Amino acid sequence: MAVIDVVEFDIGKERYALDITLTREIVEMVPITPVPRAQAHIAGIINLRGEITNIINLNKILDLPEKAKREDQKIIVLVPEAAEGSNVGIIVDDVHAVLQISEDEVEAIKGSLSSEAYVKGIIKIGDKEASESGEKKRLIVWLDVGQVLQDILASTKP
Repeated sequence: MAVIDVVEFDIGKERYALDITLTREIVEMVPITPVPRAQAHIAGIINLRGEITNIINLNKILDLPEKAKREDQKIIVLVPEAAEGSNVGIIVDDVHAVLQISEDEVEAIKGSLSSEAYVKGIIKIGDKEASESGEKKRLIVWLDVGQVLQDILASTKP
């Protein structure tokens, strides 16, 4: 059975994950410079060690309620290959861990809902242990961030 590594993070009070292979690094929140006339999901740009990095607000793309900006938010910087060579980061409320999950801990979302909602599947943490101890299972929405970036890039091409 294949093992998959994902980064677990919060947006709002919900848990999400993305593939670790898309992640370059996680950095503390820094001041973001707004870009005039940018699309609503573009929070702005930052200078990350001499590289201009575009910062995306996932809340806008996923149509999630936005919380007030906080200094303890994080930016997950993605590998340039994920965005056709561009430096891109996404704002999240908190990063929890890198999880190793097995395929049997993931429930696939079938039909058009998965692509429309950018969901690869639902990760069920504590499945075996929870049923034995009576605890609740923790559900994590596994986002298809690669598809999010492809759609963003496609929407900006003439």
